[in-house]
Amino acid sequence: MRHYELLFVLKPTLTEEETQERFEYVKGILEKNGCEIASINDMGVRKLAYEIEKFERGHYYVIYYKADPAVIDEILRNLRFTEEVIRFLNVKYVNKGEIANWEKLVKGTFNKKEEQPAPKESEAAAEAPAATEATETKEESAAE
Repeated sequence: MRHYELLFVLKPTLTEEETQERFEYVKGILEKNGCEIASINDMGVRKLAYEIEKFERGHYYVIYYKADPAVIDEILRNLRFTEEVIRFLNVKYVNKGEIANWEKLVKGTFNKKEEQPAPKESEAAAEAPAATEATETKEESAAE
């Protein structure tokens, strides 16, 4: 089985229920063809880089999965005939470096910024007096 990443964009005019149904449909296409879904990332509604079918926004999803290469054509054919999918991109990870990157993406290391803990209160309190001292020295030098 090879490693793949599927990014697809749904029409922004769909309701939340319709969007979820279409997502489940695409996910079902993968499962029906024997794919192992490793990770799913719902990126939400975002602005498109350029207008597609008179839409300026779209609902983005990314699915990381493993599949037999023989079923990829069938998956892509089904996506082409799904009206609510306005764009999709399927990426195959081939060499060891790319596969290692795929595994990092699956584990969610690309979201490190979101996972960083907030600074502790003692650290925030220590930074606050330092900031006031810096402003006082600027004011003193301006007075001279």
